[in-house]
Amino acid sequence: MLPVSLRQLQVFESVARHLSHSRAAAELFLSQPAVSMQIKQAEIAVGLPLFDQVGKKLHLTAAGNELLHYARLILQQMQEMEAVFDEMKGLERGHLNISVVSTANYFMPQLLAKFIQAHPKIKVSLSVANRDAVIRQLVENTADLAIMGQPPEGADMRAEAFMENPLVVIAAPAHPLARAKNIQPKQLAKETFLLREQGSGTRGVVERYFAGHKLALPAHMEMDTNEAIKQSVQAGMGIGIISRHGIEMELETRRLVMLDVDRFPIVRHWYIVHRKNKRASTAALEFERYLLGESQDMPDRQV
Repeated sequence: MLPVSLRQLQVFESVARHLSHSRAAAELFLSQPAVSMQIKQAEIAVGLPLFDQVGKKLHLTAAGNELLHYARLILQQMQEMEAVFDEMKGLERGHLNISVVSTANYFMPQLLAKFIQAHPKIKVSLSVANRDAVIRQLVENTADLAIMGQPPEGADMRAEAFMENPLVVIAAPAHPLARAKNIQPKQLAKETFLLREQGSGTRGVVERYFAGHKLALPAHMEMDTNEAIKQSVQAGMGIGIISRHGIEMELETRRLVMLDVDRFPIVRHWYIVHRKNKRASTAALEFERYLLGESQDMPDRQV
């Protein structure tokens, strides 16, 4: 086997992550022919095909999957080495890639803006996605840290709580339960719920709430974003359970109301999540320290 260059590994990892030459080219600021050439040279070096193409879709071969594992390890080590040398030079710079679940994006810009003002030499990238995509970005090493309400299980991740995340029941102002007091689980069970997809943090809270009261999950419709839930609740399609942080504007404008439900709000937490085997850069450590301190001063942390 011939040596595989670092550049070939970078290009290969990008193509493997996107399963697309064109997206990799855009990400790396290369032409598609240049990307294709790097992949061809990597295949020559390995002595095995790295991708299969079925129609217009790319698929990793067994050799491609193996190389992807080592490529990510090597590229991670290179990033950590650069960060170490920057620290030794006393430089506060570098890139910080943050991935957040969609609900956290209601408060993250406020926190991030202050951090960027205090650390102008650090280039920050923010990705907003659903929970599964955020976890995938951590696993694929495209995110230095993530913010989510339900940390992934497993020994390879480290999570630290930094702010309360109260979940509340919402309805349209004209809903029959809008003025009711001390609503009981049996009353809620008769309503139609607008829920996030299976596997989401808030969906799990709803399932556990009704199971804990020995009630079946009510009639419901699944929606893939909190914005869709809020719009549907406003339209009178049902009620929802959502983070208090995501409905500030709707409460102020009376487009939504919080229901007075027994055992609510359910207070969970927002977590900073890292990969355990990834050496945190100075920028990542500084951002984590900043979050732990700054979140204490945020208004409306509790309902």
